Amino acid sequence: MLTMKHVRTIVIVLVAALAAAAPAPGAATDWKAVEQALGKSGQLMPGDVYRIGMPRTDLKVTVKGVPVKAGFALGSYAAFKPIGDHAMVMGDLVLLDGEISPVMSALFANGLEVTAVHNHLNEMSPHVMYMHYAGHGDAVQLARGLRQALAASATPLGAPPTPSTAAGPALDTRQIERVLGRTGRDTGGVFQVTVPRVETITEMGTPLLPAMGVVTVLNFQPTDDGKAAITGDFVLIDREVNAVARALRSHGIEVTAIHNHGLMDSPRLFYMHFWGTDEASRLAQGLRAALEQTNSQP
Repeated sequence: MLTMKHVRTIVIVLVAALAAAAPAPGAATDWKAVEQALGKSGQLMPGDVYRIGMPRTDLKVTVKGVPVKAGFALGSYAAFKPIGDHAMVMGDLVLLDGEISPVMSALFANGLEVTAVHNHLNEMSPHVMYMHYAGHGDAVQLARGLRQALAASATPLGAPPTPSTAAGPALDTRQIERVLGRTGRDTGGVFQVTVPRVETITEMGTPLLPAMGVVTVLNFQPTDDGKAAITGDFVLIDREVNAVARALRSHGIEVTAIHNHGLMDSPRLFYMHFWGTDEASRLAQGLRAALEQTNSQP
């Protein structure tokens, strides 16, 4: 016959066993070790996301004759996020045609997954494609695997090149902000406005945050004729896709691609890439009209 003393003893033993079986909380990720493994430094972003940019500064790319800066349309990156006792990484790699297959094979060999391969823009010279990837595991091991994959491309790692100090055409960024109704930032000759969505985006229960690339990005680059070029992508749910495309086209902005970036996002997301050249304020008006068709943060 069980007494209260026996019951208390059993409860204590069960609680201790459950505590021992439960996974220990993840230790703080050593981001310096991740940087060393990848060969590139990064920065901690909101939501405990560690983002490392790897722009293709080695490429001289034009779109319809317009030279594009690396920060405008050639921005490879890796976004790491701790999840309990491990980490996830997701990002985008800018690749020449001949780099796609060897990089993909190296990602697979190192336990990473490819979630999309596609264009972002049209009439690029040289032709460039974009490979989206993801992985789960130890953050340092993920960084090592990514570095081995990047070794199959000419993606530059290490310190970025010294930016040119030569004066060039400038944008009226305050006017762009007024038209869009949102603030932006200069990213080395490119004016960027990011617009998060209102709803929570998840992948298998893990929140996907703006710093992980799940955010609408509007990039403005000044052109030599005193106007601007724009590119970027809208993050959309299914019912917004055609409404946004119509708004862009009605303002003379090209829709250059519509596709997924991930595989298991919830709600299901579609990314719409765009291109245009015109007066910066006129382009901003078109982007504002498109934003108004989305469930985006003000």
